[in-house]
Order: sequence, then C-alpha cells, then structure tokens
Amino acid sequence: MTLKSRNQFRLRRHERIRKQMSGTAQRPRLSVFRSLHHVYAQIIDDASGHTIVAASTREKSVAEGLASGSSAAAAGRVGTIVAQRAKEKGIKAVVFDRGGYKYHGRIKALADAARGAGLEF
Repeated sequence: MTLKSRNQFRLRRHERIRKQMSGTAQRPRLSVFRSLHHVYAQIIDDASGHTIVAASTREKSVAEGLASGSSAAAAGRVGTIVAQRAKEKGIKAVVFDRGGYKYHGRIKALADAARGAGLEF
C-alpha cells in the first residue's frame, strides 16, 4: 500500500477537471496555483499553448504593502491585477480553472476579485 500526499490527490482532481475544460482564443482559461507562500494566476490560450497574462504575489508591485503573500487579501490583489491586465489585452470572459483546489479561501478571494474587476466567468 502506497501513501499518497494531498498534492497527489489535488493533481488527480486537476486532471479530471482539465479533461473537460480548455481555454480558447475567445474564452481563455484562468488557471490558479497556490503554494504555501504565494498565489499565482495566469490566463492561458490552450489552443495555441500560450500564456496571455500572468500575475503573482512574487512580483514586487503586487506584494508591496502586504503582510503575507499567502493571505486571502494577497489572492484578491492578484485577482484584481490579472483581470486588469486581461482587460488591457481585450479579454472579457474566461473559464475558471481552480487547479484541483477547493473553491474557498484564497481561491474564492482571487475569483471574486477578478469578477469584481470586470472578468466574466
């Protein structure tokens, strides 16, 4: 019997989700990754395999003034910034890919902030 980690279970959930979800040029995929210390978001066109827009708490401009890069407030700021950058590129609607994580906490904060900044999903 092999023991599996939480991350292995998350990756399995993510694979199941990705089988049915794909980003197109008209409606790209907003992919979210959360580590222990940071939150990352990128908008991806899966048809061409290119990342169109990205934001994370590793950027100095995003992390400025935050106590922690792993808080819901930090995730909200990443969501707002990725939505602003997407609007500058002409993207209005996306497909939300939660990356196998539960839709609460930092993931929900990022999604709500992106919606509040004008992205549709």
